[in-house]
Amino acid sequence: MNMQALQDKASEWSGVPTSDAFAVDDSNLFHKLGLQSFVNLSTNFYNRVYDDEEEWFRSIFANSKKEDAIQNQYEFLAQRMGGPPLYSQRRGHPALIARHGPFAVTREAAERWLHHMEQAMNSTREIDEESRIKIMNFLRHTAYFLVAGVGELKNQNQEMHPCRHGAGAHHPCKNF
Repeated sequence: MNMQALQDKASEWSGVPTSDAFAVDDSNLFHKLGLQSFVNLSTNFYNRVYDDEEEWFRSIFANSKKEDAIQNQYEFLAQRMGGPPLYSQRRGHPALIARHGPFAVTREAAERWLHHMEQAMNSTREIDEESRIKIMNFLRHTAYFLVAGVGELKNQNQEMHPCRHGAGAHHPCKNF
């Protein structure tokens, strides 16, 4: 997978230049905001996601426990924003594209995800406006990076194994 091409697509689709997306690297937002801000943001976010009125969107998260989703997200955000490697210590490398590969990561899903994140961000009062903008630019770009990356991953898998004949349960392609 060409990561630069994915970054370019993410910038184009999200409207966030790579330099703005990675402005989070210019300051340690974990140090500025603290772990509890990321816990509160992730809790607020997933409460919204799990209460979403759209079944198609909720179904993306149906196989995850809300508490696990909250922990994964706040640990990832804390780590990515300059904090300790909580996520990597517990789960290994984030490998965002591979971890999101099984899900319907579409543009529509990304926009819905970002809608909930923006609402959660705006109601997490301890996150100041400047930090909010930096984090949202990072997340908007990353959401579209995942749309591009998961799409590419699915295309590669189909090219490697183009079996589409609908064989029965004992066919070796059944889990593809």
